[in-house]
Formats: sequence, C-alpha cells, structure tokens
Amino acid sequence: MKYTILLFIALFSSGLEAQINVKVSGTVFNSDQDSVQLARFFGDHYEYYGSSKLNKNGEFSIATELPFADYYLLKFGTQHVNLILRNNSDIKVYGDGKNLNLFANIIGSEESKNMNEMIRMSYEWQMKSDSATKLIQNNPELKDQVNRDMSAVYNNFVSQQRTFVAQNHNSAALYPILQYVDPKNDLASFESIVNQLEVGFGESPSVKGLVEQLNYFKAEAYKNDPLAPGKPAPDFEEAMADGKTMKLSDLKGQVILLDFWASWCGPCRKENPNVVQLYGKYKDEGFTVMSVSLDRSKEAWLAAIEKDGLSWPNHVSDLKQWSSRVAALYGVHSIPFTVLIDKEGNIIRTNVRGEDLKRELAKQFGH
Repeated sequence: MKYTILLFIALFSSGLEAQINVKVSGTVFNSDQDSVQLARFFGDHYEYYGSSKLNKNGEFSIATELPFADYYLLKFGTQHVNLILRNNSDIKVYGDGKNLNLFANIIGSEESKNMNEMIRMSYEWQMKSDSATKLIQNNPELKDQVNRDMSAVYNNFVSQQRTFVAQNHNSAALYPILQYVDPKNDLASFESIVNQLEVGFGESPSVKGLVEQLNYFKAEAYKNDPLAPGKPAPDFEEAMADGKTMKLSDLKGQVILLDFWASWCGPCRKENPNVVQLYGKYKDEGFTVMSVSLDRSKEAWLAAIEKDGLSWPNHVSDLKQWSSRVAALYGVHSIPFTVLIDKEGNIIRTNVRGEDLKRELAKQFGH
C-alpha cells in the first residue's frame, strides 16, 4: 500500500545514532509463514535485523540490537505490522495471520498501537476507494451515484484524520498522516506535523529526514513568496482622499500595519475596533496603520472611516475595488488582509489580526 512505502523509507541517517536493545514477541495465528523478521524498508529493498521461527501455536520472540530508534516492520511474508522501537522496547504483537492489516493487537507501545490504528483506517479507506473504482469501471452508469456515496465516505475519513492528529499531539504515531499532506500546497500542516514528530521522536533518522525536507520546502516557499517574512515589503504610491498621493516608503522608520479593507466588508469592519485600540496604544511609540480600501464609492469609503474612528491619516484607494493596483501587487484575493512591516520596511507577518496582532505588537514594543 502507498502508506507503507511512505512510512518506512529511511530518509536520513548521520551514523551517530545510539544502538538500542529491543524485544518483540507475541502470537500470530492462521499464518502460512514459518518465521517472522524485524526489518526496515528503504523504498526498493528491506534490511533485516533479527528473526524468529513461529512455533506450532504461532508464537515467536525476537530479542536483538538495532542501529537506532526508528520506525520498523515486523514482517510475516508479504504482511507486516508497523512498530516504533526505542531503547529497551518490549512489545508484544497478537494478530490474525490472514489479515494483519485489520486484526493486530499491540501491547507495550501505545504509540505503535495508535499508529497502526491510523494505518488500519487508511487501509479501510483505500479498500473502499479501490472497490468504488472497480464498480465504476464495470458499471459506468453508476458513476454519479458511486461518487456521491464515496464523497461522504471520504469526508468521514478526513474527520478521522483530524481527530487522530488532535488525540496524538507530539506523538511519533503521527507519521502516517504525512501521506495525506502535500507540503507544496499545505506547508503549514506539513510543518505542524513534522514539528510534533521532532518533539516526540527527534532521535529517529526518519524524523530527522523529514526535518530536512521541511527546511527545504520552507526555503523554496521563501524563495517563491514575495511576502515571506524578512523580505522587503513591495513599495507603492497611491491616492489619498484629498487627491494627493503617498508612498508606503514614506512611513519607513515606523512599524506599519498595511490593512486591505472596504466599507462593504463585514469582517473588516468588525476588526476595525481592535486596530483602533492598538493604534491608540502604540502610535506614540512608532506604530502606524496604512489602510488600502477596495471601495468603489468614495462617499462610502470616507463615511466608514469616520464611523469606525479610523484616526490615522494614511488612507489610500484608487476606488477600483478588486481591480486595485495595490491589491494586485500584494496578491490580495480576499479581505480583510494585512501585512505587518517592521521599521526597516521588511515583512514581519501577513494576515495577522485580532489576538495575533496584539501579540506581535507586544513583541515589537516590549509590552
């Protein structure tokens, strides 16, 4: 299965990890195998670290030394159980050799038990998905109905994933979730899981490899994101209400909240009191706001400024709504959208508001 390959490729190894001693034993009934092996998967081959014969009752026991704490496989022919092995692990596995994917119980490692539960859910989802695909291939007229039914099944599986992540905070068991996270499209989720794995199993070479991957993707994202933290905020010149123009760079030397909003934007207007309060608190210490309106009506724009008490002087707009030149420059596709800029003109964070904005400004000004 797809998740097996993802889970157990050894992504990184410095050669400095400490060797560990482990014991894995148990009983597997209904097996057509006469032995069991402890292994790691490297994408195109396995490495083996210990084995045991299965006696007539299906019992086995492996006590061995491993090169490092990591993710391992307990292999029964073409089937396997996934294990998280640390120094002095003593794990017992009981299962049905006819289908270990669905019927295996792990004692002595709660994290291994939880990880295999997630893999079991993945296996069940994959089986349902494969069955649906086969049904459509054989009965094309059922395509729409099958897709509707599978949509509900998929949504339930996504809910299971979210619950699993919430219930296994900072646990090594989170590893299989990563097969459903594309770092190119959802780097924040990938970073969250990898950071938790580093906390829970930082000594694992596989986790170290994921950290290396995360650093690579973050560097790529920074390189390709013009609004990445630390980059200079793109400068622009725009018209104020009196017809004069001002530049963003005119405010250099102050901490700036660049705020994209509009009189017709409910969430923007709801956030305005928070911005007004923070402006009042920090304006004498070098904080200001530059508001870029995506209004089309000058009257509505100015009325909203007055009604909401937006007392800072830096209000600009070309009154072209979503065709705003500044919005295009900053890639704004929805509002409210904010960019917090430091005194040197470099971006601190984007889309920061509410309590997050309060915390960021408290960091900048020390209170």
